[in-house]
Amino acid sequence: MTAMAPARTAPDLSFLLDHTSHVLRTRMAAALAEIGLTARMHCVLVHALEEERTQIELAEIGDMDKTTMVVTVDALEKAGLAERRPSGKDRRARIIAVTDEGARVAARSQQIVDRVHETALAGLSKDERDVFLRLMDRLVTGELAIPAENPQPVRRARQRAS
Repeated sequence: MTAMAPARTAPDLSFLLDHTSHVLRTRMAAALAEIGLTARMHCVLVHALEEERTQIELAEIGDMDKTTMVVTVDALEKAGLAERRPSGKDRRARIIAVTDEGARVAARSQQIVDRVHETALAGLSKDERDVFLRLMDRLVTGELAIPAENPQPVRRARQRAS
């Protein structure tokens, strides 16, 4: 006798979040590529503009490991958008300083990010958007704020180069 798959009692939350995240990431990558940025480069630029931050602080904000952060900052430096400088607060630390050109590119990339988000939410009414974003924020800052400890870390899917 063949076993029957268990009946679903609710939509698959893991699939819904994973699929929407994947689609949003691919759309964001394509849109930012038009101005020569990656989502990580955008993240570093906008957060480095907010206040003096070290490479380590920016890596934590962007959920990047050290190697990825170094590669990202190298690319920003090569493009003339940012540079590493000694911190004004701790001379042992290095901050990421955004150049004038980097600030202009960050403003443009933020417009692109906002447009991608607006398009993603276009099928919802204003009230639905407000509720959806408020509830997602509650999940991210509440129940889903901290990943579970796992003896075998969950690997994140890599972005494939097109």
